[in-house]
Amino acid sequence: MKRLHLFEFEDLPWFPAALRDPMTDLLGKAIEVGRIYHPVVPLLAEALQMTGDRVLLDLCSGGGGPVVSLRRLLSRDHGMDVEVRLSDFYPNITAFERIAAHEQGRVSYVPASVDATRVPPGLAGFRTMFTCMHHFKPAQAEAILRDAWTADRGIAVFEFTERSVAGLAQMLLSPLSALALTPFIRPFRWSRLALTYVVPVIPALFMFDGIVSQLRTYTPDELRDMTRSMQRPGYRWEVGSLKHPVLPGKVSYLLGLPTRRGE
Repeated sequence: MKRLHLFEFEDLPWFPAALRDPMTDLLGKAIEVGRIYHPVVPLLAEALQMTGDRVLLDLCSGGGGPVVSLRRLLSRDHGMDVEVRLSDFYPNITAFERIAAHEQGRVSYVPASVDATRVPPGLAGFRTMFTCMHHFKPAQAEAILRDAWTADRGIAVFEFTERSVAGLAQMLLSPLSALALTPFIRPFRWSRLALTYVVPVIPALFMFDGIVSQLRTYTPDELRDMTRSMQRPGYRWEVGSLKHPVLPGKVSYLLGLPTRRGE
């Protein structure tokens, strides 16, 4: 299936935060409940062990994403005391503040807009991206990887979306997920309930953006091709996919690793 770079509403500059934030909150809750990215924890632990990093700079965090729960798993299962710093081009400050307060100093956030293609040098840490590389056109996606490579920073890109008929079929059911999960999203907002159950704008937008996400997703081979011009001693790339133990489909991944710091 050919990749189509169509638009998603949440990417549009004029799209109101009153709709964008509930959509990113909903995606975060769906990822959390489905434990979609739990299989990548051993990969992430090995990468951090190699680079020596203990700070995760999460790019395109949306409503917080899975990185917060993965931090806990890194501590519980791998004995790694890791800090997380959330960031986004359109930062969901309300969600970031709530998460930071709940995590009691282990999670912080960048209040200003952060462009993943040009991360400010002062933002240190191992870079992570969950369910967001597909938002970028090929030249932009390559620029994200090149920025990490040039800065000698580790980066991990993870996607559970899949450019396939099966992936599209799953997204057709996403409004049901919106209806089921919305009451459990915090903070509680009457506007969120109204836009979900009275006038179902959020479920409709969530399905539309989900379908487009599938059509925009890069395959592991396409990700691998982006790294071909970025080769040097002391930095290596790994690309592959992991089958989820419970859910259908796979999680694709790309790791960029500055190996010198771990040797």
